[in-house]
Amino acid sequence: MTTTVGVSLKMYFGHSDALEWFRRVAALDTHGVELFVIPSFLAIPAALEVFAGTGVTVGAQDLFWEDAGAFTGEVSGAELAELGVGVVEVGHAERRRLFGETEEVVALKTAAALRNGITPVLCIGEPERSPDAAAHCIAQLEAALAGAPAGRVIVAYEPVWAIGAAEPAPAEYIRAVTSELKKTGRTVIYGGSAGPGLLTALGGDVDGVFLGRFAHDVAALAAVLDEAAAR
Repeated sequence: MTTTVGVSLKMYFGHSDALEWFRRVAALDTHGVELFVIPSFLAIPAALEVFAGTGVTVGAQDLFWEDAGAFTGEVSGAELAELGVGVVEVGHAERRRLFGETEEVVALKTAAALRNGITPVLCIGEPERSPDAAAHCIAQLEAALAGAPAGRVIVAYEPVWAIGAAEPAPAEYIRAVTSELKKTGRTVIYGGSAGPGLLTALGGDVDGVFLGRFAHDVAALAAVLDEAAAR
């Protein structure tokens, strides 16, 4: 079973810090684990250059739902695909909360990624701990994929209440949701304060993890890759 490990740098690094991080990550042994790295827009070309030939996929943190036009400040999936971007985050809780992205917007962006041959990393998750979390997430997934072209989608289960927390959601809670999401046939990874040991605890109910600030420490990322390879 191939395990997927992703990292989003959000807006934490400046350009020179990002370049140094890319170089150190490019030197890691991924052990055949599928690794994707999502830097800021401005750092994408540099990331593509550093990771060329390593097997690491470079992604983007967002895209617009149209492929061209008078949309000041936006970046299209068509341009990202032209550069060589392989994955793109869609529907992250911060985009929903800070920028008012609705389920309709998430669906439009998911479709834009797929029609341009980019794999969406579709972020879904319940706002607070709930026994109905799985049903909530499946409804979000179905809404995002309504009318979307065929193609691979990586589902990133990120309970909103666990993002930025000191600890991830409890393993059994995560497994109850991801086991249901995996029945859709999609690749399912967990994000939300993920760290070492979590992949082992989640077993076959998850296909990987989506890391944030924890992966700023390259040695910590290496430990997760080792753990992923040992599954």
